[in-house]
Amino acid sequence: MASASAAVVITVAALTPAGQDPAPAVSTDHTPHANVVASPDAAIGQLVSGMPADSVSIAAQNLTTSQSYRHGADTKVAAASVIKLDILETLLLQQQDEDEPLTDAETAQATAMIENSDNDSATQLWNEVGGAAGIRAADIRLGASGTHPDPKGYWGLSTTDADDQLTLLRDLVAPASPLNPASQAFALGLMRQVEPDQAWGISAVADPGTATALKNGWLPVDDDNGLWAIGSVGIITLHGEQVLVAVLTQHDDSQGDGIELTQALARTLVPSITTPLR
Repeated sequence: MASASAAVVITVAALTPAGQDPAPAVSTDHTPHANVVASPDAAIGQLVSGMPADSVSIAAQNLTTSQSYRHGADTKVAAASVIKLDILETLLLQQQDEDEPLTDAETAQATAMIENSDNDSATQLWNEVGGAAGIRAADIRLGASGTHPDPKGYWGLSTTDADDQLTLLRDLVAPASPLNPASQAFALGLMRQVEPDQAWGISAVADPGTATALKNGWLPVDDDNGLWAIGSVGIITLHGEQVLVAVLTQHDDSQGDGIELTQALARTLVPSITTPLR
C-alpha cells in the first residue's frame, strides 16, 4: 500500500468557467463520534489504504484549546470549488484596499458563489480580482503562499493544501487577520448559509443544532483519468468547542466515494482534538 505522508499532533472542476455545480446526492448524517483517541493516525491509515500517497491533505485546529492535528497537510491537491473561498477573501481584501464597499452586483455574485457554489459567479469574480495573478498576490498577504491558482483560468484545477486552507479559515476569525471584522463577518455569514443539499463533508461531525461555516468542492479531473477531487473546509463546533477543519481528497473513484471518505476523515480527525462534554 502507498502510505500517506506522516501525521503529527501538536498544540497551539477542471471546472468549466460556466454554470453551477450540480448538487451531489449524499447522506447528511450529523451524528458526531463520541470516542476520542490520542491520535487518529492508524484509523486514517486504514481509510486511505490502497490509495496513492498524495490522496489526502487534512488539518484541524481547536480554537478553544489550540490543539491541532496534521496529516499530509502540505500535500497539494486539486482545489475544485474549495477555491471559491480564496476568491472571496481576495475580493474582500481588494475591497478593503480600495476603501469601497462591495457593489450590489459583487455582493450578489459572492453570495451565489458561496451559498450555491455557482460557477458563473465564481468566474466573474475570478476575472474581476485579476485572475490567477490577483489571487496569488492576495494569498501571499493572507498567508496561503502554497496555493497555486490555475494560470489558464480553470480555477477548479488550482492546487492547494490543508495548511493553506486552515490559514484562510483562520483569517476569518483571527483579530490580527488581513481581513477586517466586516469582511470576516460577511464571509462567515455566507458560509453559514450554504444550500442544505451541499451541507455535507466536515459538517457531518458537528454538534447537532450548531452552525457550520462551510465551503465544499467536487470535481472529476480529466488529467486524473476522471477520478474525483472532493474537499470540505470550514469551522464547526464539536463538544462545544470551535474547530477549524480542512479535509481535501483526490483520486477518488466516484463522487460518492470521495464524499464518504471526506466525512469519515472528519469523523476520525476532529474528535481527537476535542473534549467530550460531561
